[in-house]
Amino acid sequence: MNVPFLDVRRSYLELKTEIDSAIGAVLEGGMYILGPEVDAFEREWAEFCEARHAVGTGNGLDALRLALEALDVGPGDEVIVPSHTFVATWLAVSHCGATPVPVEPAPGAFNIDPGQIENAITPRTRVILPVHLYGQPCDLEPILTLARRHGLKVVEDAAQAHGARYRGKRLGSHGDVVCWSFYPAKNLGAMGDGGAITTNDPALAERIRTLSNYGSREKYRNLLRGHNSRLDPIQAAILRVKLRHLDAWNQRRRDIARHYLQQLSDENLGLEETPAWSEAVWHLFVVRHARRDQLRERLAADGVETLIHYPIPPHRQAAFQDLGIASQRLPMACTIANEVLSLPIGPHLNSTEADRVVCMTRTALATLA
Repeated sequence: MNVPFLDVRRSYLELKTEIDSAIGAVLEGGMYILGPEVDAFEREWAEFCEARHAVGTGNGLDALRLALEALDVGPGDEVIVPSHTFVATWLAVSHCGATPVPVEPAPGAFNIDPGQIENAITPRTRVILPVHLYGQPCDLEPILTLARRHGLKVVEDAAQAHGARYRGKRLGSHGDVVCWSFYPAKNLGAMGDGGAITTNDPALAERIRTLSNYGSREKYRNLLRGHNSRLDPIQAAILRVKLRHLDAWNQRRRDIARHYLQQLSDENLGLEETPAWSEAVWHLFVVRHARRDQLRERLAADGVETLIHYPIPPHRQAAFQDLGIASQRLPMACTIANEVLSLPIGPHLNSTEADRVVCMTRTALATLA
């Protein structure tokens, strides 16, 4: 049996009739830029996220960039970011002309360590940008307290955390603005690119909406030097269909993650635990092993597809060499990058496949002992 890492077609096949109908309605309606489907999705997404406002964007990176620009982040400013994250978090900062300032995760964790953030704050710091990595909420309370004390804004990168809860409340409005990606592999994925922001601040939402539409609220009147980054109405229609199933799909992910944790807890494998204040949505199930590459090779030989999130830390990417960040300053990011491995997980991974992943992982680990 071959177990795919994630087969995004399965969500389409499950909802094919609904999705095809939704796409057909948009095509027949003739509104191919913005329009009622985008408006409806923004309302539904805001409600789902327990936020007052949502604004669709072209993709998740644009959501981050637009949020920072709306907060007037620019050249000379600094934004605190995690050392271990997907590079888009850093790119959004650099696209604004600002400088990303990395902070490490705590030992044994993946998310940014709130206890290390204050030491990274300087007079040029404008924003703290935590990431809810792998579908695990980061500890927001100390971050928000620190931000208020220093007069900073908090922009959350929730691209992997659709539906997650922090201390009982959905992610979506804890910080000043929360940024989302609807890349096809996400818990709530489009069939192409898409993104959004959520916030409780009406002025900030309107500014982001203006920036995303050429800086214009009224056609041919441009108030800001904006961008063209709008959620496509076909993608909005697809997302509306999938949103109705998101809670059930997230529960399936939790069931698989619980099965993995129970069955692999006695193995020589680094496993992530969810704190009591967190309700994770397990976008990825990430383990750590000192001989990660050999483990991956053995799983591949047994038909289990895995991925590495992420093999090169942002500070070691060629795109950020000008920052001159020595790897010695970020040992956790480097160690994590050498050890992480993502096992298959998703709402359409069946029980037989999940059992196969467990069996082959245990077998592979035994050969590496």
